[in-house]
Amino acid sequence: MKQRIGRRLSFVECRESMGLGSGGSLAQRATISESGRDVVVIAMGPGRRHITKPVCEITYALREEGIDASVLVVNAGGGVPADAPDIMTGTYFGLDPIEVERIQQFKVALIHLGNVRAHIIYKARLILRNVNIPAMIVSQCPIDFEDFAAIGVKTKDVMPKDEDISVKGEIREITTGVIRGVTCPQDKLDEIVSKIQSMLPEKRGHSD
Repeated sequence: MKQRIGRRLSFVECRESMGLGSGGSLAQRATISESGRDVVVIAMGPGRRHITKPVCEITYALREEGIDASVLVVNAGGGVPADAPDIMTGTYFGLDPIEVERIQQFKVALIHLGNVRAHIIYKARLILRNVNIPAMIVSQCPIDFEDFAAIGVKTKDVMPKDEDISVKGEIREITTGVIRGVTCPQDKLDEIVSKIQSMLPEKRGHSD
């Protein structure tokens, strides 16, 4: 009987530009670090306010469980979409056509976009308007399915009226309390991995 012991080997296509320390060594904007086609983790570019440290820890935890997780750092990740009610930030969140094409290739999107509730929901709506895959939201601030359904986003537990639906994709899971800039607690990582596994049936109960 043969049994494999030890680490699982993964090949990750490197990012296109150098990382930044404030982002936990996450790549700068407009880059993608690819590792298979299970999950794409969508993040803002790192900076003084947009500390994306949890993204690195989350992707590492997913890969440890045999889930191929790639990271896409959005080119225009700051601010809010042009159609959001709060446009006082001076910058606009958006997706490039190549980013839409890349996201659509994955089975699941894990979205980590800041800590302002009103910004998160409108950013997620813009992403899911353009891609038709199930999504999970990870945030620091409290947020729930009703927040998204109220602006026309389809969710697992709460659905907008048919005439109000304005997206292709759907939010299946949410994890809150993941604080930027500090080490992500193991219980939060376990929660995220468990929810992602539920969205990827072939990964349930995976063990090396």
